Amino acid sequence: MVSGRVVIYGGRGALGAKCVAQLKAANFWVASVDLAENADADVSVTVKTSESFIQQESAIVSAIGNILKDEKLDGIFCVAGGWAGGNSSKDLAKSSELMWTQSVCSSVIASTLASKYLREGGVLQLTGAKAALEATPGMIGYGMAKAAVHHLTKSLAGKDSGLPSNSTVLAILPITLDTPMNRKWMPNADFSTWTPLEYVADLFVKWAKGDDRPTSGSLVQLVTKDSKTTLIPA
Repeated sequence: MVSGRVVIYGGRGALGAKCVAQLKAANFWVASVDLAENADADVSVTVKTSESFIQQESAIVSAIGNILKDEKLDGIFCVAGGWAGGNSSKDLAKSSELMWTQSVCSSVIASTLASKYLREGGVLQLTGAKAALEATPGMIGYGMAKAAVHHLTKSLAGKDSGLPSNSTVLAILPITLDTPMNRKWMPNADFSTWTPLEYVADLFVKWAKGDDRPTSGSLVQLVTKDSKTTLIPA
């Protein structure tokens, strides 16, 4: 008997893979959605980059529906995303399009999945960024995309958003996640201020079980200091 069923959107990335592993360890059935398969998940749905945004949504919604049949999901966790710098004089259109595709499009498709397959009382998690609560002049495309995810979170938590009754919608707003890639590009940083992937994955296990969830619509900042992480919902 499984503890529940969840989808990890972005299940092949550093954070996504950790979430798949932790939720599997907690006896959840886990589906991964990403550009590549995650062999540790119970099932993987591969996103085709050759397809348009609308085609991707249709294909992923259909695939998950065929897999679930009459089952419902306890949680959908969208940790897909990326980072790109750039101001108005440097690669603004390029970085904006990339960030929109990686952060907003994935969040929109996850939201559509939630409207169709999330059980009543389930949880949808999206990924914003603490930096996007303020101006981001050195990474405008990134800031715009993450601000859009914040807006989507608030909107989905409102009345008549199309989500199942009593569902919870939350966005995590990390500062820096402790990933191998971040360590590679920032080897001299203070890692004690970086949020461990294990912490985030364990948080999702709790939320999938219905434990310790902040109020729906919350933008949950993950603030790590001296290797201790604090949640600041807003």
